[in-house]
Order: sequence, then C-alpha cells, then structure tokens
Amino acid sequence: MTDGAGGLGGSQVVADAGRVEESRREVLAGLRRPDKRISSKFHYDERGSELFEQITRLDEYYLTRSERALLVEWMPTWVRDLRPATLVELGAGSADKSRIVLNAMVEHGSGVVYVPIDVSADFLNDTARQLHEEYPALAIVPKVADIMEPIGLPAELPGPRWLAFLGSTLGNFESSESVQLLERVAAGMGSQDRFLLGIDLRSGPLKSVERIELAYDDPPGITSAFSLNVLNVLNHEVGSDFDVESFRHRSFYNVEEGRIETFLDSIREQVVRFPAGEEVHFAEGEAMRTEISSKYDRATIDELFDRAGLVVDQWVEDERGYYALVLGAR
Repeated sequence: MTDGAGGLGGSQVVADAGRVEESRREVLAGLRRPDKRISSKFHYDERGSELFEQITRLDEYYLTRSERALLVEWMPTWVRDLRPATLVELGAGSADKSRIVLNAMVEHGSGVVYVPIDVSADFLNDTARQLHEEYPALAIVPKVADIMEPIGLPAELPGPRWLAFLGSTLGNFESSESVQLLERVAAGMGSQDRFLLGIDLRSGPLKSVERIELAYDDPPGITSAFSLNVLNVLNHEVGSDFDVESFRHRSFYNVEEGRIETFLDSIREQVVRFPAGEEVHFAEGEAMRTEISSKYDRATIDELFDRAGLVVDQWVEDERGYYALVLGAR
C-alpha cells in the first residue's frame, strides 16, 4: 500500500471473459508458488478505493500529508518555470493532490488538459464529473486503463506534458516492473516534458522503522480491512471462495530490501476453490504476500531512472526526511 489514491488493477482489469481467465491463471500461478503471493492490483475495486481514501486521512499515514506539503510548496514555482499544458496522471483515483498541480497550471495560464488514468471506472467517472465542475476551463479526459499495460495517449495532447505518478505508488512494483513502467513513461516524453514522481524515503536517522510500520498497521484497523478486501475482489472477479474471516493482515518493514511487505496469514488449515475444480491449500499459519511498498533514496532513484532512460531534473525532500518529490526528464 502506498499513497497512490487510485488503483493498479482491479475490476476493470478483468472486465471481459478473456481477462477473467487471464487473471484467474495469474492468481493461481502466484498461489502455487512455495511463497504464495498475489498482485497488489487486485486491491482496487470500488470498496478498495474507498478504504484507501480513508487510509490517506489517518494520522498514522504520513505519506499523504508529506507529499501534499511538498506539492503546495513547489508546484507554483515549477509550473511557472516549465508551464505544462497537459497533466497526465497514472492511478489518479480521486485526484485530490492533483488539484494542487491543476490549480498552479490554471493560475499561471498554462493548463489546457487533464488526463486522469485509473482502472476503477466508477471511481474515475465520479472524479471526472467533479473536476468538470471545478475546472470549467480545462478539458478533462478520463481514461480507464491498467498502468502496467501500454496506455496509448492521444498524440494531439498539447505540450509541454507532465506525467504524474504520485503517492509513492511506484513502490508497489518489483524493481524490474518499475523499470518497465518508467521506460514506457520515458518513451512517451519529449524534450520539454517532465515526469512528476512522489516517493516515500527509506528509514534512517530521521525516520525510524517503527514510524514506517505504523503507517501500514493502524490501530483503527482500516489498513487491515483494505488488505483483506483483496479476497473479496478475487471472489467477485475470478470466482474463488476465500473466507475473509479466515485470514489476518500482517505487515513489516524489511530493512535489507528497504520496503514494507504485507501478508495475509491463514488462521486455519483450509482449501480455497476456483472455477473448473481447481483448489489451493493453505496450512494453518501459512502466508500469502499481497503487496510490497518499496522506499527509496537518491541512489536507488538514480539507478532506476538511468535504467529507464530518465534523469533527475529536480529533487526536494520534506524537512523531516520522510518524503521526496522528483521531477524527471529524458
């Protein structure tokens, strides 16, 4: 779980029969590994998106406040200097923080188009309707898509164009997947375009492991509900029969890897059934990994950018060293 308020996958990813079968095969392949795992993209049906919005308002979840403060501080200057005409946001969700960028674009007279991209069509359409009312001078062009697949943006979008990926959502991907995503971003950028990235920073002298872990296991239990909701999504989308009450949420910070790892632990021995008679056995106490949330520093971002054909144009951190905002260029 990161602060990308939109989804990485979910109901729209498996919206037709072919994709249902593809997703079923993907889920089963992950659950038949010795170390069971499923993709974090399955968290985000409408309920998952709603729960995540609640998480971003928790005191324990510092990512939202930290990123928002950096956007408020730096967007007026960056937009004034670079004058983006189009903002394309990957995993837009409610577009809450995007409004800070849009406000700066409108204020400085450069804004023309906003393209929010998300996989949850209902959530995205609600967001688009609100934005049409709030920004009558902007063209709002919502696009339902899985950001891990080629998106195919219209060539006529006016430039300069900014592609935004906020909330440290990049951290939900393994390193190789992150590079693939960044390569697709870089391939769609011109020399005047920029990539706006929000990233959660690794633990260190200013940021304890305990502080990071608290953001992923809040006392009210909203994160737990969000984590368990992935089972409801799978039951609905691929026809499994997970018993949600038979699993428990668990997360911890892997210092060596620099990431939060989230699991659902089976609290009893059980068998989960899928269509066509396929079954997956869980032993009591057996875990399946449902998400990673990688944290970064300047060195790891420089490495990822270099592999993808990007360079860091701007790098700013909040005063506590919790969070960073990056502007990348080709």
